[in-house]
Amino acid sequence: MTATGTPIAVVTGASSGIGAATARQLAAAGYRVVLTARRKDRIEALAAEINEAGHQATAYALDVTDRAAVDAFAGAFRTIGVLVNNAGGALGADPVATGDPADWRQMYETNVIGTLNVTQALLPALDASGDGTVVILSSTAGHATYEGGAGYVAAKNGARVIAETLRLEIVGRPVRVIEIAPGMVKTEEFATTRFRGDNEKAAKVYAGVADPLTADDVAETITWAVTRPPHVNIDLLVVRPRAQASNTKVYREL
Repeated sequence: MTATGTPIAVVTGASSGIGAATARQLAAAGYRVVLTARRKDRIEALAAEINEAGHQATAYALDVTDRAAVDAFAGAFRTIGVLVNNAGGALGADPVATGDPADWRQMYETNVIGTLNVTQALLPALDASGDGTVVILSSTAGHATYEGGAGYVAAKNGARVIAETLRLEIVGRPVRVIEIAPGMVKTEEFATTRFRGDNEKAAKVYAGVADPLTADDVAETITWAVTRPPHVNIDLLVVRPRAQASNTKVYREL
């Protein structure tokens, strides 16, 4: 997995949702995409789909919280054009008083430590490209809290701070740092995973909202930011559906 004439884009959490949509769109934009996720079957199927469409994709099973595995993965690259840190997610919606520390720990490991692991490991290859871009998918949860969301909010604040601090620390080097903070996005797994397969609870998240964001909406935003001229850095882009004015103010047609 060394660079040829085609720039490489690594997408973590590419097995579904925003990650899969981003991989498809970056491939269509001319990148050779490397899909990473724990679910090998999912990313292999997606890589086959992208290749059959005439683009370039490779699947690599990876747990971003496993630092040794991340380092081994990174060793395969000399240069990388883009890293999209998408792996993450939410667990539970309990108040602080009764939240499960195990859920908090897992969210921190995936959203923060996972992002740190992959970014640290691939930063030399991004630097070596002469025109690298690090994208960190945070969330509007990383910018404003809401009841029942403290664990996820804390984790996404951590991801947001990685983006802000890294940008300060590497200024002058040929690597951009972009934070994309989506609001309400309806994907096939996010809310269902958060509520551990409780489809009724998951459906209530989007109840009455005519048009929440889709994974493709966010993927288009990421692809637009990444494909700006090299001197243009989109520091932070917050994207919400029109029906969502804030994390706690949503218009519902009920």
